[in-house]
Amino acid sequence: QVQVVESGGGLVQPGGSLRLSCAASGRIFSDNAMGWYRQAPGKQHELVGFITSGGATNYGDSVKGRFTISRDNAENTVYLQMNSLKPEDTAVYYCNLGTYYRGRYHSGGAWGQGTQVTVSS
Repeated sequence: QVQVVESGGGLVQPGGSLRLSCAASGRIFSDNAMGWYRQAPGKQHELVGFITSGGATNYGDSVKGRFTISRDNAENTVYLQMNSLKPEDTAVYYCNLGTYYRGRYHSGGAWGQGTQVTVSS
């Protein structure tokens, strides 16, 4: 059974930065991709971006140029560096262990509990 734990959320002013961490443990395959999702109050679950086992990344249009995903395969840990944060980035952020197949990220059953990010002045 795979477990995923997010950390690093908090309160930050607009324009500030945060780095989220996602640590996975259990049965993890070398070809797994990992994705970051977020959900704001009253909004749908959104794929923020993902990283493949080879280190290739993809981001949603709303965060391109501001967020960066990196991966430490040896530690089964993924990071989400968030810069130039905006109030609309406020959400609960979740990481997910999934797969990259036919040009798409496919979420898996392993989700973390989420970490709250609040961007407010």
